[in-house]
Amino acid sequence: MELTVFKEEVNNIWKKATSGSTPKHLSFQLDLYRKLLSFFQAGDYYYYIFNIKTSSLDLVSDGIETVLGYTPSEMTLQFLMDKLHPEDRPLFLNFEFKAVEFLSQLPVEKLMDYKVKFDFRLRRKDNKYIRILHQAIVVEHDPDGLLLRTLGLHTDITHLKPDGRPVLSFIGLNGEPSYIDVDVQKVFSVSKETLSRREKQVLTLLIEGKLSKEIGEILNISKQTVDRHRKNMIGKNGLKNTAELVSNAIKKGWI
Repeated sequence: MELTVFKEEVNNIWKKATSGSTPKHLSFQLDLYRKLLSFFQAGDYYYYIFNIKTSSLDLVSDGIETVLGYTPSEMTLQFLMDKLHPEDRPLFLNFEFKAVEFLSQLPVEKLMDYKVKFDFRLRRKDNKYIRILHQAIVVEHDPDGLLLRTLGLHTDITHLKPDGRPVLSFIGLNGEPSYIDVDVQKVFSVSKETLSRREKQVLTLLIEGKLSKEIGEILNISKQTVDRHRKNMIGKNGLKNTAELVSNAIKKGWI
Protein backbone atom coordinates (compact mmCIF):
# COMPACT_ATOMS: atom_id res chain seq x y z
CA MET A 1 0.00 0.00 0.00
CA GLU A 2 1.38 3.42 -0.99
CA LEU A 3 2.44 5.42 2.10
CA THR A 4 0.52 8.64 1.36
CA VAL A 5 -2.74 6.75 0.83
CA PHE A 6 -2.10 4.75 4.00
CA LYS A 7 -1.64 7.90 6.13
CA GLU A 8 -4.81 9.47 4.73
CA GLU A 9 -6.83 6.35 5.54
CA VAL A 10 -5.49 6.22 9.13
CA ASN A 11 -6.58 9.83 9.71
CA ASN A 12 -10.01 9.18 8.20
CA ILE A 13 -10.60 6.19 10.47
CA TRP A 14 -9.90 8.11 13.69
CA LYS A 15 -11.77 11.25 12.61
CA LYS A 16 -14.95 9.15 12.69
CA ALA A 17 -14.36 8.42 16.37
CA THR A 18 -13.88 12.01 17.54
CA SER A 19 -15.81 14.29 15.19
CA GLY A 20 -17.02 17.41 17.00
CA SER A 21 -15.25 16.76 20.31
CA THR A 22 -12.53 18.79 21.98
CA PRO A 23 -10.08 17.15 24.41
CA LYS A 24 -9.80 18.69 27.87
CA HIS A 25 -6.59 19.17 29.82
CA LEU A 26 -5.89 16.08 31.94
CA SER A 27 -3.62 15.45 34.90
CA PHE A 28 -2.50 11.98 33.85
CA GLN A 29 0.43 11.11 36.08
CA LEU A 30 -1.03 8.81 38.77
CA ASP A 31 -3.84 7.50 36.60
CA LEU A 32 -1.35 6.80 33.82
CA TYR A 33 0.70 4.40 35.92
CA ARG A 34 -2.42 2.71 37.26
CA LYS A 35 -3.66 2.03 33.73
CA LEU A 36 -0.25 0.80 32.59
CA LEU A 37 -0.61 -2.05 35.08
CA SER A 38 -3.33 -3.53 32.85
CA PHE A 39 -0.88 -3.88 29.96
CA PHE A 40 1.05 -7.03 29.13
CA GLN A 41 4.78 -6.25 29.24
CA ALA A 42 7.16 -9.04 28.20
CA GLY A 43 10.03 -7.06 26.76
CA ASP A 44 11.33 -3.54 26.15
CA TYR A 45 8.47 -1.08 25.72
CA TYR A 46 7.45 2.56 25.49
CA TYR A 47 4.09 4.20 26.07
CA TYR A 48 2.39 7.24 24.62
CA ILE A 49 -0.82 9.27 24.69
CA PHE A 50 -2.60 9.66 21.36
CA ASN A 51 -4.73 12.81 20.98
CA ILE A 52 -7.36 11.67 18.49
CA LYS A 53 -8.79 15.12 17.87
CA THR A 54 -5.46 16.53 16.70
CA SER A 55 -4.02 13.22 15.40
CA SER A 56 -0.91 13.87 17.46
CA LEU A 57 1.04 12.34 20.33
CA ASP A 58 0.71 14.33 23.57
CA LEU A 59 3.34 12.24 25.34
CA VAL A 60 5.98 9.64 24.42
CA SER A 61 8.02 7.84 27.09
CA ASP A 62 11.81 7.57 27.08
CA GLY A 63 11.55 3.82 26.44
CA ILE A 64 11.21 4.52 22.73
CA GLU A 65 15.00 5.01 22.57
CA THR A 66 15.54 1.42 23.72
CA VAL A 67 12.85 -0.06 21.46
CA LEU A 68 13.28 1.92 18.23
CA GLY A 69 16.43 4.00 18.71
CA TYR A 70 14.68 7.36 18.46
CA THR A 71 14.18 10.08 21.08
CA PRO A 72 10.67 11.03 22.27
CA SER A 73 11.01 14.43 20.56
CA GLU A 74 11.55 12.74 17.18
CA MET A 75 8.39 10.68 17.41
CA THR A 76 5.16 11.86 15.79
CA LEU A 77 2.21 9.85 14.56
CA GLN A 78 3.18 10.40 10.95
CA PHE A 79 6.78 9.45 11.73
CA LEU A 80 5.50 6.22 13.31
CA MET A 81 3.41 5.43 10.23
CA ASP A 82 6.53 5.84 8.08
CA LYS A 83 8.23 3.07 10.07
CA LEU A 84 5.43 0.53 9.65
CA HIS A 85 6.29 -2.43 7.43
CA PRO A 86 4.63 -1.89 4.00
CA GLU A 87 3.11 -5.39 4.08
CA ASP A 88 1.46 -4.63 7.43
CA ARG A 89 -0.23 -1.37 6.39
CA PRO A 90 -3.44 -2.97 5.05
CA LEU A 91 -3.72 -5.12 8.20
CA PHE A 92 -3.09 -2.07 10.39
CA LEU A 93 -5.92 -0.21 8.65
CA ASN A 94 -8.30 -3.17 8.99
CA PHE A 95 -7.47 -3.53 12.69
CA GLU A 96 -7.83 0.20 13.41
CA PHE A 97 -11.13 0.35 11.50
CA LYS A 98 -12.46 -2.64 13.42
CA ALA A 99 -11.27 -1.15 16.73
CA VAL A 100 -13.10 2.14 16.10
CA GLU A 101 -16.19 0.20 15.01
CA PHE A 102 -16.07 -1.99 18.11
CA LEU A 103 -15.58 0.90 20.55
CA SER A 104 -18.31 2.97 18.92
CA GLN A 105 -20.82 0.19 19.64
CA LEU A 106 -20.04 0.06 23.37
CA PRO A 107 -22.11 1.91 25.99
CA VAL A 108 -20.30 5.05 27.15
CA GLU A 109 -19.69 3.57 30.60
CA LYS A 110 -17.87 0.58 29.06
CA LEU A 111 -15.43 2.49 26.86
CA MET A 112 -12.60 2.30 29.41
CA ASP A 113 -13.22 -1.39 30.11
CA TYR A 114 -11.57 -2.70 26.94
CA LYS A 115 -8.00 -3.01 25.73
CA VAL A 116 -7.33 -3.16 21.99
CA LYS A 117 -4.44 -5.47 21.17
CA PHE A 118 -2.71 -6.47 17.92
CA ASP A 119 0.79 -6.81 16.50
CA PHE A 120 2.73 -5.46 13.52
CA ARG A 121 6.31 -4.75 12.41
CA LEU A 122 8.15 -1.45 12.85
CA ARG A 123 11.52 -0.36 11.46
CA ARG A 124 14.14 0.67 14.00
CA LYS A 125 16.64 3.46 13.48
CA ASP A 126 19.18 0.82 12.43
CA ASN A 127 16.69 -0.23 9.67
CA LYS A 128 15.99 -3.59 11.33
CA TYR A 129 12.32 -4.59 11.58
CA ILE A 130 11.00 -5.75 14.94
CA ARG A 131 7.58 -7.09 15.90
CA ILE A 132 5.58 -4.78 18.15
CA LEU A 133 2.68 -5.74 20.39
CA HIS A 134 0.33 -2.76 20.30
CA GLN A 135 -2.01 -2.30 23.27
CA ALA A 136 -4.32 0.67 23.76
CA ILE A 137 -7.11 1.77 26.07
CA VAL A 138 -9.36 4.83 26.08
CA VAL A 139 -8.37 7.37 28.75
CA GLU A 140 -10.66 10.24 27.76
CA HIS A 141 -13.97 10.58 25.97
CA ASP A 142 -16.77 13.12 25.93
CA PRO A 143 -20.24 12.57 27.49
CA ASP A 144 -21.55 11.25 24.17
CA GLY A 145 -18.86 8.60 23.90
CA LEU A 146 -16.72 10.28 21.26
CA LEU A 147 -13.08 9.32 21.81
CA LEU A 148 -10.57 12.02 22.71
CA ARG A 149 -7.41 10.34 23.99
CA THR A 150 -6.00 6.82 24.20
CA LEU A 151 -3.07 5.44 26.17
CA GLY A 152 -0.94 3.08 24.10
CA LEU A 153 1.95 0.79 24.86
CA HIS A 154 4.32 -0.78 22.32
CA THR A 155 6.30 -3.83 23.45
CA ASP A 156 9.07 -5.49 21.45
CA ILE A 157 7.94 -9.15 21.19
CA THR A 158 10.32 -10.17 18.41
CA HIS A 159 11.87 -12.75 20.74
CA LEU A 160 8.44 -14.24 21.44
CA LYS A 161 6.86 -13.99 17.98
CA PRO A 162 9.53 -13.61 15.27
CA ASP A 163 6.99 -14.39 12.54
CA GLY A 164 3.40 -15.50 12.07
CA ARG A 165 0.00 -13.96 11.42
CA PRO A 166 -0.86 -10.69 13.20
CA VAL A 167 -3.77 -11.12 15.61
CA LEU A 168 -6.42 -8.61 16.72
CA SER A 169 -8.09 -9.01 20.12
CA PHE A 170 -10.32 -6.93 22.36
CA ILE A 171 -9.47 -7.77 25.97
CA GLY A 172 -12.22 -7.16 28.51
CA LEU A 173 -11.22 -5.51 31.78
CA ASN A 174 -13.19 -5.32 35.04
CA GLY A 175 -15.09 -8.51 34.29
CA GLU A 176 -16.05 -7.70 30.69
CA PRO A 177 -15.88 -10.52 28.08
CA SER A 178 -12.94 -10.71 25.68
CA TYR A 179 -13.00 -11.09 21.91
CA ILE A 180 -9.94 -13.09 20.83
CA ASP A 181 -8.37 -13.45 17.37
CA VAL A 182 -11.07 -11.28 15.78
CA ASP A 183 -11.78 -11.91 12.11
CA VAL A 184 -12.06 -8.41 10.69
CA GLN A 185 -14.28 -9.72 7.91
CA LYS A 186 -16.88 -11.36 10.16
CA VAL A 187 -19.28 -10.54 12.97
CA PHE A 188 -17.79 -10.84 16.45
CA SER A 189 -18.25 -13.94 18.54
CA VAL A 190 -17.40 -13.89 22.23
CA SER A 191 -14.23 -15.77 23.00
CA LYS A 192 -14.35 -18.89 25.08
CA GLU A 193 -12.79 -17.85 28.38
CA THR A 194 -10.77 -20.93 29.31
CA LEU A 195 -8.33 -19.31 31.74
CA SER A 196 -9.11 -18.10 35.24
CA ARG A 197 -7.80 -14.79 36.60
CA ARG A 198 -5.11 -16.58 38.62
CA GLU A 199 -4.10 -18.72 35.62
CA LYS A 200 -3.66 -15.57 33.54
CA GLN A 201 -1.42 -14.12 36.26
CA VAL A 202 0.70 -17.28 36.26
CA LEU A 203 0.80 -17.36 32.45
CA THR A 204 1.92 -13.72 32.21
CA LEU A 205 4.85 -14.46 34.52
CA LEU A 206 5.72 -17.66 32.63
CA ILE A 207 5.93 -15.63 29.42
CA GLU A 208 8.27 -13.23 31.17
CA GLY A 209 10.59 -16.18 31.81
CA LYS A 210 9.93 -16.59 35.53
CA LEU A 211 10.41 -20.00 37.19
CA SER A 212 7.65 -21.64 39.23
CA LYS A 213 9.39 -20.79 42.51
CA GLU A 214 9.74 -17.13 41.48
CA ILE A 215 6.10 -16.96 40.38
CA GLY A 216 5.01 -18.43 43.70
CA GLU A 217 6.94 -15.77 45.59
CA ILE A 218 5.49 -12.96 43.45
CA LEU A 219 1.89 -14.19 43.78
CA ASN A 220 2.33 -15.39 47.38
CA ILE A 221 1.37 -18.98 46.54
CA SER A 222 3.33 -22.24 46.72
CA LYS A 223 5.45 -23.63 43.90
CA GLN A 224 3.15 -26.65 43.83
CA THR A 225 0.12 -24.40 43.26
CA VAL A 226 1.93 -22.66 40.40
CA ASP A 227 2.75 -26.03 38.82
CA ARG A 228 -0.87 -27.14 39.18
CA HIS A 229 -2.13 -23.98 37.43
CA ARG A 230 0.42 -24.52 34.65
CA LYS A 231 -0.60 -28.16 34.15
CA ASN A 232 -4.29 -27.22 34.16
CA MET A 233 -3.73 -24.60 31.44
CA ILE A 234 -1.79 -27.09 29.33
CA GLY A 235 -4.46 -29.77 29.75
CA LYS A 236 -7.58 -27.67 29.14
CA ASN A 237 -6.10 -26.24 25.92
CA GLY A 238 -4.92 -29.59 24.55
CA LEU A 239 -1.23 -28.65 24.62
CA LYS A 240 1.86 -30.76 25.24
CA ASN A 241 4.11 -28.61 27.40
CA THR A 242 4.86 -25.16 28.81
CA ALA A 243 6.61 -24.07 25.61
CA GLU A 244 3.43 -24.68 23.61
CA LEU A 245 1.40 -22.90 26.28
CA VAL A 246 3.57 -19.78 26.08
CA SER A 247 3.66 -19.88 22.28
CA ASN A 248 -0.12 -20.16 21.96
CA ALA A 249 -0.70 -17.42 24.52
CA ILE A 250 1.45 -14.99 22.52
CA LYS A 251 0.13 -15.90 19.07
CA LYS A 252 -3.56 -16.06 20.06
CA GLY A 253 -3.66 -13.09 22.41
CA TRP A 254 -4.86 -14.89 25.54
CA ILE A 255 -3.59 -12.18 27.92
